[in-house]
Amino acid sequence: MPQAPLVSFTAMKHGTREDYLLLRELEGAFLAGIADRVLATLGGQEAESYGGYRVSRFTHGLQCATRAWRDGADLDWVVAALLHDIGDGLAPLNHDVMAAAVLRPYVREQVAWCVEHHGLFQMVYYAEHYGWDPQAREAHRASPYFDDCAEFCERWDQASFDPAYPSLPLAHFTPMVREMFARPAWQDAVLRPGERVPLADPAAALARGEPPARRAQP
Repeated sequence: MPQAPLVSFTAMKHGTREDYLLLRELEGAFLAGIADRVLATLGGQEAESYGGYRVSRFTHGLQCATRAWRDGADLDWVVAALLHDIGDGLAPLNHDVMAAAVLRPYVREQVAWCVEHHGLFQMVYYAEHYGWDPQAREAHRASPYFDDCAEFCERWDQASFDPAYPSLPLAHFTPMVREMFARPAWQDAVLRPGERVPLADPAAALARGEPPARRAQP
């Protein structure tokens, strides 16, 4: 197998235009594989968990995404629900920030903000048991996305630890993940700054044809 071309420099300040054009070309090919790497990381969460919960992190993500899908959520919300805890393995103490960093170039600003802050918002359910402030999220009350993040946690995240819930398989969401990571990164048409899209769309939920009994419960 022929060796891939290499740059001429050993220190970046000595790189030539040809070097950096080569790197841009190689980076493009590498970026094309991001969906595969994200899906592999997600699949690894089936076994990678610190235990205690009744479902794995992988199952939790599938359950969140399934609830979002059955609520009629758009692609940004569904993929974010699937991947919101993808940082748990490498960054358990700030997994929300890591997940948001992965998603941010490819999703609506509203969605990235909610993923970045969902860990803090989730504290309303348990912080008192550790002597922490369950209302710590109030520091972000002025954000236009505050209510969206609170709803994300209440509707999908905190409710998705149920081993009896009939989640859809990863194959159902894989094309959505690929579609999202194929978007042009950092474009305003993708980021849509300041725009708010509801988490639930009853009309879209009905159009998806899921049996009512399989939709997320209130």
